Amino acid sequence: MRLELIPVDFAEACAFVREHHRHHVPPVGHKAAIAVALEGRVVGVAILGRPVARRLDDGWTLEVTRVATDGTRNACSKLYGASWRLCEALGFRRLITYTLESESGSSLRAVGWRSIEATSRPGQSWSVRTRPRVDKHPLQKKIRWEIGVRKADGDGDHTRPPGRQK
Repeated sequence: MRLELIPVDFAEACAFVREHHRHHVPPVGHKAAIAVALEGRVVGVAILGRPVARRLDDGWTLEVTRVATDGTRNACSKLYGASWRLCEALGFRRLITYTLESESGSSLRAVGWRSIEATSRPGQSWSVRTRPRVDKHPLQKKIRWEIGVRKADGDGDHTRPPGRQK
């Protein structure tokens, strides 16, 4: 039994995330989505989009906004590795994602991603006294991971690609 990468459209990927992701709803938009199947049955999906953090949205970077699997062994690693190859083929130079501090990141390390020292501060609740809301996302610290092509001096090229000037 071998895991196979297959195409998936956004609606199918979102449905899979809705059913299998432990703590997030599907994202609102995307740039690309891929799936991994075992014996013809989808066992995981990855959804890629523009970075959520505005300062990281330099035109050369994408973010894996969701990965969800049904628990099939090595499905996450297969998706993270394929996500980087897809980004590279599309001309992007860096791919980022986040894990909760409580998650090991072993699937990311297995395919060459590295954790960035900076962790995000715990998430803020959108609920306030005057507008109560139910938080649908974890509020714990997150660790940023990245993979990509770096310049020799170790600093990424932060100039915008042609056609992406502001």
